[in-house]
Amino acid sequence: MVLFEELGNVVIAGVTSNLKMKGIPLTKSEGAIKDSVIKLNYIFTVSEEMISKVLFHLSKEKKQLIFDSLNERLSGLKA
Repeated sequence: MVLFEELGNVVIAGVTSNLKMKGIPLTKSEGAIKDSVIKLNYIFTVSEEMISKVLFHLSKEKKQLIFDSLNERLSGLKA
């Protein structure tokens, strides 16, 4: 799942169909190929050339949930 793009790089969060894993649920009704979990503890960067197509779009509410969850995790990094 794309978190943001900058300077030809795309920062993404992993998505898994292993529903036993912790994360934010993503359902077929939301556009996923199958019920899945967005793993905000699995974030990495890829080149924009590695992105070939859009698989789903998130609702405003789901985006807010992801933002709040990331913000909560990152707030612990304050100096």
